[in-house]
Amino acid sequence: MPPLVSIIVPSYNQGRFIRETVDSILTQDYRPIEVLVLDGASKDETVDVLRSYGELPELRWWSEPDKGVVDAVNKGLARASGEILAIQSSDDTYLPGAITAAVNAFAGEALIYGDVEYIDSQSRTFDRTNLGPFDLAEYAGKLTFIPQPAAFFTKAAADAAGPWRADISYAADAEFYLRIATRGRVRKIDQLLARYRYHDDQRDRAGGKIARDWEAAITSWIEREQPAAAVRRRARAGIHLTRAHYLPDAQWPQRTLELYRAALSEPSILTRPEFPRRELIPARTPIWRVLSRIKRVLGLKPR
Repeated sequence: MPPLVSIIVPSYNQGRFIRETVDSILTQDYRPIEVLVLDGASKDETVDVLRSYGELPELRWWSEPDKGVVDAVNKGLARASGEILAIQSSDDTYLPGAITAAVNAFAGEALIYGDVEYIDSQSRTFDRTNLGPFDLAEYAGKLTFIPQPAAFFTKAAADAAGPWRADISYAADAEFYLRIATRGRVRKIDQLLARYRYHDDQRDRAGGKIARDWEAAITSWIEREQPAAAVRRRARAGIHLTRAHYLPDAQWPQRTLELYRAALSEPSILTRPEFPRRELIPARTPIWRVLSRIKRVLGLKPR
């Protein structure tokens, strides 16, 4: 018999998107599934949307005050009955056939993930990922990532890893996957599995908090796991890359400094196409801004 797949959906005030999310799960060609929606007492139309599904046996939902997304996810992990689990944000969606593709890919792995499409608030696609094979050093070093909407993991792996950490809530998913990857096999499959939505109300726009929490996560991971020296160097470089990534243009001196620190921590990253080598040029950002203004004045199209 195929394994039960539990999809955990943490939710708060995403009523305009949650029907699309739930429908993308319920219309999958895979069975058996259970959908667990953990809503934090939303004040918008979320509860009305959930009630509109009636008494579907595959859908269970709760709407009650909670302590945020980490609390909601941990409640879902504790209540899930499936052999394979996934966490789907209430504004993201699965593509058709995603669950079947993920389940079929498991062959002793702890976690399977695929690529995602990027969509806007109107569900219009504007880009996609093309991620390479999973590599622990690159993941710890922030040179690759695991898209939460396209990730599936075994309940055994989740139980072994433990719950999401509330003290690093803005990096809780990435740190959770890091714990799973430290203990078990992770594989990326070359298939689009989900759609990740960009809109104005997202938590991941809080860049400084993401960088702060990732640094805390990776520092404790290094101390706890004592990985090989090469992995430690890459992980420390990743702290600086994350800081640089989330610094605004106005803080370009600090961003340039963080990139130099990353390169000093792990010089080999200078050869990686993902590394923004142009940003190593001092004052490149303000100079580029001035040149763009001059081009516009001259009627030329800025690059």
